[in-house]
Amino acid sequence: MNARSARPAVSRALLPVFALAALVDLLSLAVDYDPGHTVTKPLLMPLLAAYAALRGAPRLLVAALLFGWGGDTLLLSDTDPAFLAGMACFAAGHVCYLALFGTYGGRKSAPRARAGLLAVGYAVALAGTVTLLWPDLPADLRVPVAGYSALLTAMACAAAIRLGLVAGLGGALFMASDTLIATGVADWPQPPRPDFWIMLTYVAAQFLLVQSVLGTLAERRAPAAAYREVRSTTP
Repeated sequence: MNARSARPAVSRALLPVFALAALVDLLSLAVDYDPGHTVTKPLLMPLLAAYAALRGAPRLLVAALLFGWGGDTLLLSDTDPAFLAGMACFAAGHVCYLALFGTYGGRKSAPRARAGLLAVGYAVALAGTVTLLWPDLPADLRVPVAGYSALLTAMACAAAIRLGLVAGLGGALFMASDTLIATGVADWPQPPRPDFWIMLTYVAAQFLLVQSVLGTLAERRAPAAAYREVRSTTP
């Protein structure tokens, strides 16, 4: 078995490892076991990135996940500089996603009328969230949080418009996760174990985005593979 033929088997093995790491991380947060979270959180995105890479994912997808890993690691610290640096990492990941959706989206794109409605809905959600959070955010974080929120919303909207339901759900969950973080920074009332819900929605978001991109990529490759098969059997 050569390296190329071994890739599918390795990728299939990585997915349950990722799922196990995510489960341990979430259980650690549920029972307030900080060491478990500290160990498992930085493993999640590298495992998902390796799985995606072995499935032939575009480099932009792998880059988005690795920027997420950088943000995850930085946000383990409670300091403002680490928070800003982590937010910058996630922002870079959203830029990668936006470029990726522009390249690989299209076949599942929403009709123009639906796309317009989605864009308006996301714009209203962004404006409402920023307006409500603004007075309660620390003064030095207001502009960075507003700018990041705009980029996150653009990514989530593009996911829904360009790649369809699965990616749209992933983008929406990403927004939910980061909105929980922002409300915590603004010192709003939080649900019990807010870090659990933040990580649950975040891990689900990244996984759904990966699955949607890989599914779209497989659909794009299928006609080309069928064409090559026909050509190879044509006398």
